[in-house]
Amino acid sequence: MEKVVLRASKREVTGKQVKALRRSGMLPAVIYGRHVEPIAISLDAHTASLALAKLTSSSLVTIDVGGKQYPSLVREKQRNYVKGTLLHVDFLAVDLTEKIRANVRIELTGVSPAVKDLNAVLVNNLTTLEVECLPTDLPERFIVDISVLKQVGDGFRVSDLKVADNVRILTDPEEMIVVTTFAKAEEEVAAVAEGAVVEEPEVIEKGKKEEEGEEE
Repeated sequence: MEKVVLRASKREVTGKQVKALRRSGMLPAVIYGRHVEPIAISLDAHTASLALAKLTSSSLVTIDVGGKQYPSLVREKQRNYVKGTLLHVDFLAVDLTEKIRANVRIELTGVSPAVKDLNAVLVNNLTTLEVECLPTDLPERFIVDISVLKQVGDGFRVSDLKVADNVRILTDPEEMIVVTTFAKAEEEVAAVAEGAVVEEPEVIEKGKKEEEGEEE
C-alpha cells in the first residue's frame, strides 16, 4: 500500500470546546508513544475520514505535524454511533527501527466446497493473529483461502499460513483459524462460546490516552 500522510496541526482546544472544533470541519486527535510525549492535534475531518476508512489496525500512517513526521498506527477510533462520523482518533507513534507486537486481521476469501456442496457450516475461530516485527513489515491483513476446505472437518491452522521471514507469529501455531463442521456441532461450539468477550484488534504497546469528554 502506498504511503499515507495526514497533515495535522497542534491544538490547544480540549474538553467541551472540542465540539466547536468539530463543527468547523476538524477532527481532534492525539499522538502518543514510547518515545513521544502526547501531542494534541487536529486534522481535516473529511480528508482524514476518507484515508482512515481504507486502513486496517496494522496499517502505517504518517502524521505530519508542522513538518515533523510521526509514523503511527491507529490505536483507537471513537465514533458517533448515530451519524457514524469520527469523533476522535488516537495514534500510536512507532519507531521504525524497533520491533513491535500487534494484532493483524484475518480475512477469509474464496468458497469452501464443503459448505457449498456438503451443507457444512464454517466456524471462524480466530479473527486476528498476534505478530512481532518492524512497523514497516507489518502485514495489513492475513488472507486465508477457504476453497481448500473440501470435506466436512477440514480446517486451516495458524501453521498453515505462509508469512514473510521478517514477521514472527506469536499466536499458537496449532490454533485453528477456521474449520468446517456439521450444523449441530457448530451450535455446540457457539453455546460454549456464549458470553465470551470479543476484543478489538489493537497494538500490544501501551501508551497514554487523552481524556477529552468526547460525547456530543
